Amino acid sequence: MERPGKIVCVGRNYREHAKELGNEVPAEPLLFFKPPSCVIANGAPIELPADAGRVDFEGEVAVVIGAKLTKASEAQCAAAVRGIVAANDVSAREWQKNDGQWARAKGTDTFLPLGEESRKPHDLAALTLVTRVNGVERQRATTADLVFPIPTLLSFISRYITLYPNDLVLTGTPAGVGPLAANDVVEVEIVGHSQVRSPVVALS
Repeated sequence: MERPGKIVCVGRNYREHAKELGNEVPAEPLLFFKPPSCVIANGAPIELPADAGRVDFEGEVAVVIGAKLTKASEAQCAAAVRGIVAANDVSAREWQKNDGQWARAKGTDTFLPLGEESRKPHDLAALTLVTRVNGVERQRATTADLVFPIPTLLSFISRYITLYPNDLVLTGTPAGVGPLAANDVVEVEIVGHSQVRSPVVALS
């Protein structure tokens, strides 16, 4: 897909993932941004900075916006979904913890591999997400497991941040995240819809 205008992300939107990192499930969607400059295409490498420490994969279902949304209802938001994309919200954990703000931890170059955009699915709550590292399954969940379903998320975001066509919303990662190392290959798949595969390289 073409580079998004902006990328709005949602943290801790699967209960088991919040639990595995020692966090509570938020009362409202926890929002943060990734910059468009961190997007890479299917097959391009994830680059691990030498000073980053632990860098994790986070497989996610990403939603492509197809119409302007401002203070929109859940029904309006569901209708405005243009498509979905497999995404990997690569995250440097030490930076995430130490910086407070997540700009560096989440927004470093190459930290958002995206697959090809798939057309809007019939049921936004029936998508299966699978992440594999070196062919071994590490994450599996469905969007029925989301704490805040996709239309709820989009409506909440649109109360404060206007969404425009070609904006991207990452909906959160399920349990099973883990560190990446040089020469790994990580794959994120929305079964039957979109997939992104990324080799991992270490920067000196």
